[in-house]
Amino acid sequence: ICVVMGRPKKSEGTSSAKSTIERVFHPSTVKNKLRRQEIFQKLKNQKSKERRDAREKRKKEREELGDQAPPKQEPKTIENTRVIEETLVLPDDEEVLQDARTDELASYFVSGKIPKILMFASRKPSLNTALLLRELEACIPNSEIRDRMHVELKKIIPEAVGRDFTDIIVVHEDRKEPNGLLLVHLPDGPTAHFKLTNFRRGYDIRGHGKATSHRPEVVLNHFGTRLGHTVARMLAALFPHDPQFEGRRVVTFHNQRDYIFFRHHRYIFKNAQRVGLQEIGPRFTLKLRSLQKGTFDSRYGQYMWVHKKKQMDTSRRRFHL
Repeated sequence: ICVVMGRPKKSEGTSSAKSTIERVFHPSTVKNKLRRQEIFQKLKNQKSKERRDAREKRKKEREELGDQAPPKQEPKTIENTRVIEETLVLPDDEEVLQDARTDELASYFVSGKIPKILMFASRKPSLNTALLLRELEACIPNSEIRDRMHVELKKIIPEAVGRDFTDIIVVHEDRKEPNGLLLVHLPDGPTAHFKLTNFRRGYDIRGHGKATSHRPEVVLNHFGTRLGHTVARMLAALFPHDPQFEGRRVVTFHNQRDYIFFRHHRYIFKNAQRVGLQEIGPRFTLKLRSLQKGTFDSRYGQYMWVHKKKQMDTSRRRFHL
């Protein structure tokens, strides 16, 4: 808030002259808490009114000009002002297309191999971790939950390959809450480690539905870089590539600011313009921590990408997926 104070001042050649002295006033300088809150609220309301009046003025100008009106201003967000990554994937990038035809996941996308998923948790999983595994089993077709039986993961991988499993999902927990997810693609990798947060089972979602046995459709949003392209292909390889559309099930992996939001819905077409959605669950959020070449090897594994917070999170407008 700028308070303008004025007083007459004598100067040579004139009897009196007016001058203004501007002094900047901040609500934080007010010691009285109630008075400070009142001033801050008035300032906030004043700014809101100014923005609202400006919108109304622009709207009237567009109505008067008609087709000659200038285009609407696009609001600035963190997404549309992001720092452009050097590894951003273009639709016609021949190098990316060639890598996709020859990488470890090519057997799924080229030959149409049917996924078979093995899932388990820590040695003594809590109730919430067990519930997450059950809901993932109902969500992902052709998946099985097995007891780990105090066996190391490096010993489980060869046995899973021998039994034609294509992927392994391991859910980690801390303080009886799931907090991590390890995804190992078989037989040659890669291996992705995610941080898992905001888990909510389908039973706790208001108006939730029940999953059917139909193969779901898979939606992958906003995976734009080379790293995001690899992660999206790993997630897509968990589901059969021939969905059953009559089941009207859809699984969504939505990437926003490097957070991957998992949602599971059933949809229905109400008419030609409207679609109804019913969430089935579960819902949770993933954040990539590392991507390792080959299968899981914590000691001698070669990491393709590791999230280093101090070096990588220097800007809010920089994203890696």
